[in-house]
Amino acid sequence: MTFATDVLRQSVVVFSRNYLPMTRINIKRAIALLVDGKAEPLDITTEDGWIVRSPSVAIFVPPQIRLTFNSNERIWKVPPVNRREVLRRDNHSCQYCGSTKRLTLDHVIPKAQGGSHTWENVVAACEKCNSAKGDRTPTQAGMPLQSKPRAPMHPTVAFAEAFWSEHQIEEEVIGNR
Repeated sequence: MTFATDVLRQSVVVFSRNYLPMTRINIKRAIALLVDGKAEPLDITTEDGWIVRSPSVAIFVPPQIRLTFNSNERIWKVPPVNRREVLRRDNHSCQYCGSTKRLTLDHVIPKAQGGSHTWENVVAACEKCNSAKGDRTPTQAGMPLQSKPRAPMHPTVAFAEAFWSEHQIEEEVIGNR
């Protein structure tokens, strides 16, 4: 038996008019979009979803909905390369040893060797690793990076990437049964 509070804790994936997965919203917001005609059910899988009842109406809320209008998304700009944004991107850990203590910024290719202050060349590094690396590249210092530095991507694109990779894994698991 499903309780009303359990249903209200569910979330729905919202697709753009062009079928790009954009975000995950709570079921109340999904109901409002469906009732207002701003969204329509998107049946990727059958029989999934929830029936929500009021005294006068029952509505089926699927796990995915598609917007029926072009959303005016705010223009998103790549944030500047600064300490706060680099630490956020690198999950507040040193990209050489994984430490979370006494973090600094390090230029992968040192400025002394012509390196620039860009998203692809700046990483978080603990003071110990930054000192040990000095004015050398990670290869010269024998200190490989844990992940390749990249510029942050648009939140919608990041959500879409995570959504499709999650569903690809589910399909592989189902296919191996």
